[in-house]
Amino acid sequence: MTVRFRRLVPLTALLMAGCAVGPRYVTPAAPTAPVDAFKEAEGWKRAQPSDAALRGAWWEIFGDERLNALEQALAGSNEDLKAADARFREARALIGVSRSAQSPTVAIAPAAAFVRNSGNTSLSSSTLNPPATGLYTLPLDLSYEIDVWGRVRQSVAAARERAQASAADRQTVALSLQAELAVDYFELRSADAQRRLLDAAVAAFTEALQLTTNRFEGGAAARSDVTQAKTQLEATRVQATDVAVQRARYEHAIATLLGQPPSALSLGVAPLEAAPPVIPVGLPSQLLERRPDVASAERRAAEANERVGIARTSFFPAVMLNAAGGFEGNSLANWFAWPSRFWAIGPAAVQTLLDGGKRRAVSEAAMAAYDATVAEYRQATLTAFQQVEDSLAALRILEQEAVQQDAATTSAKESLRISNDRYLAGADPYLQVLTAQTIALANERNDVDIMRRRMTASVVLIKSLGGGWTTAELPAFAGGEPRFK
Repeated sequence: MTVRFRRLVPLTALLMAGCAVGPRYVTPAAPTAPVDAFKEAEGWKRAQPSDAALRGAWWEIFGDERLNALEQALAGSNEDLKAADARFREARALIGVSRSAQSPTVAIAPAAAFVRNSGNTSLSSSTLNPPATGLYTLPLDLSYEIDVWGRVRQSVAAARERAQASAADRQTVALSLQAELAVDYFELRSADAQRRLLDAAVAAFTEALQLTTNRFEGGAAARSDVTQAKTQLEATRVQATDVAVQRARYEHAIATLLGQPPSALSLGVAPLEAAPPVIPVGLPSQLLERRPDVASAERRAAEANERVGIARTSFFPAVMLNAAGGFEGNSLANWFAWPSRFWAIGPAAVQTLLDGGKRRAVSEAAMAAYDATVAEYRQATLTAFQQVEDSLAALRILEQEAVQQDAATTSAKESLRISNDRYLAGADPYLQVLTAQTIALANERNDVDIMRRRMTASVVLIKSLGGGWTTAELPAFAGGEPRFK
């Protein structure tokens, strides 16, 4: 071997160690709205640098201390969230499993045995009763795959990206549970508001029944007026009782989210009165950075890309470095004597020549899986934009509806006042009063229901925006940073 050739050997080995088979990953293009195409009418607006309403504890934007306490309790008690945490820890541990292939595997297998060879074999001596001999071994085996084609490195990268996707999945679960808790909470507070309204109506209708009874006893009203007033009162009491059933259902749902038996949680009555908060939406393109489900889909596309490279390495030979050494003797006395040593070292290459098309099929399957993850990533972005647009439209329309409903409620109350005055003056029958009472109560209940829907739509919008989460919160693992930009 010439001196020049010997100098080329380590350089060639270094270059081969840097090889990596497979396509370089680039974040798939996803549909998005133009940066300057703001839909002011739909609610898009530029977020100011001072906007900090959607950071971390996003529910604090509603200014409800009881809701804040429930959301804080959710983090450590919900069983679904605990399961998501466990899945993330599992994915994180699997990085270490893949990374272990970057280090040599060393094994030791000491053994001691007494061996007596058969005297009736062709290799045996003429002795009819060969003596038993001892066999003492202490081998140390080392094996190491030289990562020529990047299979091990790509396996580590795939595990790291899978763990990042699992972290985003965990945040998606947390955001969904937080939003579900907030929705149930506002549903419960809406039921409290409905019950307060119905209780007030029951009190008013009780007075109306007493007034009608007095007029009947005085000969100024017909008996039918009394029965109609009593029917109106009892029907309203039924509605008030039915609201209690709805409230219990939402209270039980909140207890389950908190990991408690339904009977263990009791929330005091607090009618819904807060107005929906102003939510900074920001640029449409920011959804790609603020939605954990979108980030998860992108990370899985990155993992699938690594799988394509891993599949392609099967077309190239696997290069192994094997070594063995230790001591071997026929007695305890000479087991560790220097002449008892043995060793062997050398590389080996394994190349599959014929596998019936298995490698090609595996490679095609990996490429198809990558295409599927890209499509899922793009669909996730489309779904994100749709959900935000839906929530913005709902908030805008409900705001207009609230103004209209307020006007209708004011008019209904005035109509009830006029009908009641005309009845007392003998100008209208009591049926007009009943009709006006029914219309006024229905409009007041609509006021409460619209407020409930606006609060729910606000929660859904915050969830659609990622709840203040950003891809900067993806965990970084040793050996690589998150590549989602």
